Amino acid sequence: MTHVGDVRGAGPSRRRDAKRTRERLVQAALELFTTQGYQASTTPRIAARAGIAEGTIYRHFAGKEDLLNEIYRAAMRALVKPLREGPAGMSCRERLDRIAQAWCELAASNPPLINFVFTRDFSNYLDHESRRAHRGLREELERVIAAGKSSGDVRSGSVEVWTD
Repeated sequence: MTHVGDVRGAGPSRRRDAKRTRERLVQAALELFTTQGYQASTTPRIAARAGIAEGTIYRHFAGKEDLLNEIYRAAMRALVKPLREGPAGMSCRERLDRIAQAWCELAASNPPLINFVFTRDFSNYLDHESRRAHRGLREELERVIAAGKSSGDVRSGSVEVWTD
């Protein structure tokens, strides 16, 4: 029995377990969302896939939609990171090659994440923060493409066409 002064369970091991549980939930939901779709991915199915009790989901997320948005924002962060990185003075062509390589590596290491972003439409479930993250990715990509157009590394055409 835990008493007020008892700190057992509150240390690093418990936090690691909570972090691992959250990661398992995210991975289980990601796999189900991309294979079964959002509607068919019920919280009991997500919990079973993660190997936890259904109620545990609600210790980490407000609900299934919150979980989906957490995954979406993580995907946007992963995709935008290579757009913002790179040594100064890199040509647009080198930058685009570097971005493509980073995205291919991400696709190889986490295919469900790429499937989630590029082959499924979850737009009806995205919250304001997720929509903002999507706009941020698009704006970063537009900047790279615009710089490439001005340097002649990217063929002429609408930046929006290239980013779509």
